[in-house]
Amino acid sequence: MTEKKITTKVRVYSYNELTEEQKKLVDLAREATSHSYSPYSNFRVGAALELDNGEVFLGANQENAAFAGICGERSALYAAGAKYPGVAVKRVAITSHTRGDFVVEPTAPCGVCRQAFLEFEKNGHAIELILAGKEKIYILDSFKDTMPLSFTEF
Repeated sequence: MTEKKITTKVRVYSYNELTEEQKKLVDLAREATSHSYSPYSNFRVGAALELDNGEVFLGANQENAAFAGICGERSALYAAGAKYPGVAVKRVAITSHTRGDFVVEPTAPCGVCRQAFLEFEKNGHAIELILAGKEKIYILDSFKDTMPLSFTEF
């Protein structure tokens, strides 16, 4: 038997330590939470996604009584893919809001969103992931870092 150790590098920042481009996406993601339709969970997720061509797309989670909604991250990703197919995603910022305020600790995307973004990281083009909490901001270099044992045979 052999053992394999898997680690993930997560850089922790304050808002003031971000670049202007990163701050812009975090601000837009926070704004996008107001577009959430989440009457069942009361957990609003906002995402702001930047493409390599400079275009930015916002997304917010959308729920329904059948619990067959869509996450904020994927709503932004699929809108971008529909409008600009083949244009690489540069970075995405994600934040969450509940009980009247933004979450203290950054919230990571669900497994479905992680897999969807992994499939957009084609040809070695990593997508920077910015997870924004109220005070701390986590930055990962790639969605691969969120799922090191992901399905990649596509």
